[in-house]
Amino acid sequence: MDLNSLLKLRHTSNRARRWLGFISLAAGILAWWLIARYGGLPAFILPSPADVWTRFLRALVNGELARHTGATLLEVSLGLFSGAIFATMLGYVLAKSRMLEQILSPYLVASQAVPLVAIAPLLVLWFGPGIFSKILICGLIVFFPVLVNTVVGIRAVPPAYYDLMRSLHASRGQILRYLEIPAALPIFFGGLRIGATLSVIGAVVGELVGANTGLGVLINIGRGTFDTPMVFVAVFTLVALALFLYGLVAWFERRLLNWQEHIHQ
Repeated sequence: MDLNSLLKLRHTSNRARRWLGFISLAAGILAWWLIARYGGLPAFILPSPADVWTRFLRALVNGELARHTGATLLEVSLGLFSGAIFATMLGYVLAKSRMLEQILSPYLVASQAVPLVAIAPLLVLWFGPGIFSKILICGLIVFFPVLVNTVVGIRAVPPAYYDLMRSLHASRGQILRYLEIPAALPIFFGGLRIGATLSVIGAVVGELVGANTGLGVLINIGRGTFDTPMVFVAVFTLVALALFLYGLVAWFERRLLNWQEHIHQ
């Protein structure tokens, strides 16, 4: 089989995988409609896809959905950025110092043993229902996976590479730029992808505890007024936000790591 045939086969396979996603989504919506139509459940418990779509259009037209989505997206973006930056810096320091890792490990593990929903009310109480407490909650939930992957990525650099850089009289900054960062990036982005999806959870948890705007507030309003279609709209919007952030991180990963494809070719 020649190269052109292999490329055509790969293109056909990729297109078939994309169609499988659409088919799966259509099957899920069909199953949802059948259950809502023939399951005997009232609309305030399980609305039909048409009811949710109508509610989505109404919330979109009156600007309600855009306002709350913008607030949640701002909280998630700032929380993801700040949490990832702080986790990366601390992760690099821990990767270089076993002693410091042993000192801080009990606190880091304890921070993950406590459920976020348990400390979110305290954070909202201490820092108020404004945006800062939501950013802090997002940053905390993003912090640990990015920290761990940063430590693992830095420590995964083979010692022989360090010997090579020292033999070339590379400075500390050059080792960081040309060796440690490129070597750790694939593992780092794995943690960042996880953090991107978890950050949405952090924002919603904070909004459910106490907030004036955000998709979590929409969920609270819809639940309190038995506007179940609005709850579905908010949940699906959260899913779309998580997918968008995950795809954005994956896009940056492909852009920054495209040199690996040239190496393997």
